[in-house]
Amino acid sequence: MIRQNRDRNKLASYYETFSKEKRIDPNVHPWIAASWQESEAAGIKINRFSEAPGLNEVELAILQAHHRTAIEYMQDFSNEIKDFLQEYDLCLLLLDSSCTVLKNFSSPYNRLLPRRIEGRILSTENVGTFSASIAAKYKSIFWMFGPEIWLKEYHDCDSGAAPIYMNSKMSYIVTILTRDYEKLPQDAVISLLMSIKTAMEIHLKQKIFLQAQKAILDAAPFAVYHIMPNGDVAYANRLGMNRLSSIGALHENAEKLPNLNEVVFNYKHTPIYNGFKGVPCTNHEVTWATSINTYEDITTVVPIRDEADDTVNSVVTVTMPIEDLRMLVAHAAGYTAKYSLDTIVGTSSACTAMKERAMRAAKKDNHILLQGESGTGKQRLAHGIHMASSRAAGPLIYLNCNDLTPELLEQDLFGLKTSEDLSHTGKLELASGGTLLLDEVEKMPFQVVEKLAKALKERKICRIGEDLERNINVRIIAAADGNLRRLCEKGLFAPEIFEIISKNIIHLPSLRSRREDIPILITSILNDLSEQHKMKKRSLSEAAIRILTEYDWPGNIKQLQSVIENAFFSTQNDVIEASDINLIGNIKPDNKWKEDRDIFIRAWQSAGGNVSRLANLLGVSRVTLYRYMHKYGIEK
Repeated sequence: MIRQNRDRNKLASYYETFSKEKRIDPNVHPWIAASWQESEAAGIKINRFSEAPGLNEVELAILQAHHRTAIEYMQDFSNEIKDFLQEYDLCLLLLDSSCTVLKNFSSPYNRLLPRRIEGRILSTENVGTFSASIAAKYKSIFWMFGPEIWLKEYHDCDSGAAPIYMNSKMSYIVTILTRDYEKLPQDAVISLLMSIKTAMEIHLKQKIFLQAQKAILDAAPFAVYHIMPNGDVAYANRLGMNRLSSIGALHENAEKLPNLNEVVFNYKHTPIYNGFKGVPCTNHEVTWATSINTYEDITTVVPIRDEADDTVNSVVTVTMPIEDLRMLVAHAAGYTAKYSLDTIVGTSSACTAMKERAMRAAKKDNHILLQGESGTGKQRLAHGIHMASSRAAGPLIYLNCNDLTPELLEQDLFGLKTSEDLSHTGKLELASGGTLLLDEVEKMPFQVVEKLAKALKERKICRIGEDLERNINVRIIAAADGNLRRLCEKGLFAPEIFEIISKNIIHLPSLRSRREDIPILITSILNDLSEQHKMKKRSLSEAAIRILTEYDWPGNIKQLQSVIENAFFSTQNDVIEASDINLIGNIKPDNKWKEDRDIFIRAWQSAGGNVSRLANLLGVSRVTLYRYMHKYGIEK
């Protein structure tokens, strides 16, 4: 609240009336009146300023460090007007929202306040009525005339205080004390106070914005540079600084950033140079030649134009190494491990030995071959190995070698140039820094196998249709249902790739060879189903568990999963009985297997090709079963 000049003699008489008679004159400003009463109730003597409580030196240093931004701004501001402050003997204070003095910016010759004012708390409870405590309480600018101040030694001074807001919250208070009020008009001091308030709020708002902007840019997964026409780098974010450091471009004086003309040999042939001609570019693949190495980035250049004459005065450049972009895309696409080795359930000696071997293999960086029957959990084990390896932060890419034609499989592995300006990344590049899981690797065509073996040995590839060699850093985990060594001996699999991936061979045991793990697996599958579908937990009766334990499981864990799921969703009771178990999983006797060959084959595979078992499961005689085998062209 800005108040007009008042008669000091009358104000002094109001003060005397209250100090002697404890009576408030009706002409006293209500905020002052309330503060006088609080000062009296707190027992504040009229000359006790020097005894105001405060912080010790350590506490003050910690508080000042916390408010460094505001203090530095006020220091710069006061330095600009120090002659003015000294000429008119002004005392300028910065307080926090609790009225603790953070810094005294007065002239060293000023004697208005104690020398040790910093760290003192100028609240009403400590020093009585003062402009800062009024401004803090009512969150408003306030001008106080000398006779209104509680301490009589300051009755020949005037004092003004203004709250400073950050994000709609009062954070600071600026206070000015002036004794030479006849020489310096009240309006001039209030104008100075308002100027400080406005300028400081703008500065703090901009500071917060710039801090947030810097945090955002430093957290961004790409390098950002602001570049001047002569090639000087005016700004670089955290990743940008890392890139400049990696090519030896940073000076000993870290504040001085490099000139790109001096560190990038082909600078004049990059989109940055064209950016100063007003030519922008978006997501271009750019090669940067430096004394350390040659790098490939995806680069965007935005020219910054002068509003007056539309000339380009600088450019902003955003770059990302192609390897980083691939990893980012891989993670965004969900190419990460879903299972750890701990999720592999089982306590049998066969399962324990497999997990221990997998853990040892994960710690090395050799390629790995997983061999085991279909459904034994090779994909889950591959996920666990990747997660336990030093490549866990990289992508885990999956490729089934039996899903594509030889031509498409080669394109999917190595990438393809489709036009002059467009080239697609293959899975070998996408998995760089991580793991490539090749499922059913025994089905990979010879021409692709030979090319893959060469790429893994040289750690380089060329996309189809390109001559440019690209480095790769990938671990292969190959999964095979059959015995690759025997397939090599028969000439059905290329020995070149077998030699590379067979440094670590892990055999996955069949489910029938680890029957003691079946009850544990059942419990794990049921718990996962309950949690995943937010349904009540269920269990199996002893008779149901006996049936499942005695079964041979030609489809291994995958088939067990299907059977348990079928029983879980088709049973309403909390306990799944033996009668609820259908060992064909989703293939039921009442399905149309008699008319649908695919359904019959699925049932045949579930029974492991055993005629007697399939006849029992389908509820028909062996003679009937042979008739349908003949119908569908299936030989025993």
